[in-house]
Amino acid sequence: MARLAGKVAFITGAATGIGRATALLFAREGAKVVVADIAAAAGEETAHLAGNGAIAIRTDVTDEASLQAAIRATLDTFGRLDVLHNNAGGSTPQDNTVVDAPLEEFWRVIRLDLFGTFLGCRYGIPAIIRSGGGAVINMTSNLALMGITGRDCYTAAKGGIAALTRSLAVEFAPQRVRVNAIAPSATMTERVKKLMAGNPAIDKLAQSHLLGLIQPEDIANAALYLASEESRMVTGQILPVDSGVTIS
Repeated sequence: MARLAGKVAFITGAATGIGRATALLFAREGAKVVVADIAAAAGEETAHLAGNGAIAIRTDVTDEASLQAAIRATLDTFGRLDVLHNNAGGSTPQDNTVVDAPLEEFWRVIRLDLFGTFLGCRYGIPAIIRSGGGAVINMTSNLALMGITGRDCYTAAKGGIAALTRSLAVEFAPQRVRVNAIAPSATMTERVKKLMAGNPAIDKLAQSHLLGLIQPEDIANAALYLASEESRMVTGQILPVDSGVTIS
């Protein structure tokens, strides 16, 4: 039996990269998938590739009204929400040390990664509760678990997501909502490949992977576990999918 049969999954940042890989996998495992992304055309392409009745909704996770409307449209279309995957986010080459990073880069990543996750939970968790419980999967980073130079903006945002994940897990366990996060290392999406090309620190990090480079499908497989009933006793956890970087 498909591991997500009968479930509805809302995935932000699902137009490309990890989000697209997760959307395709969730659909193959029986879920009705909502592709929520600001890139409308690429989002529609992901929904088409996913099949199984997947829909795309143009969504800006930094805009409260946009995200609230996307959750409402999900409920109008499918009648429930079981899995919320707050995947949207990302860093840029403008990130730097706390002394040198542009302040606008700090606020950009805080707004996109941390505030976007906060808003997703703000409007997604009540919908999950009304459906009888389910799973929230946030995206932090191995940088929330270790130190690396020149990434202080991104590290601050992802560290906040890790802390928020634990807090929400305690808060909403009585309503049968499990909240976990995945902490990837550098994953070979097209965006990260471009970022690595201009950042020696990230390139060095990738070379330290014990099991080889991480592909988007590796993160999607972890998300599938956290979305499924196989992880029904797992909450408040930060799951590193980092090819051993944080222990090496």
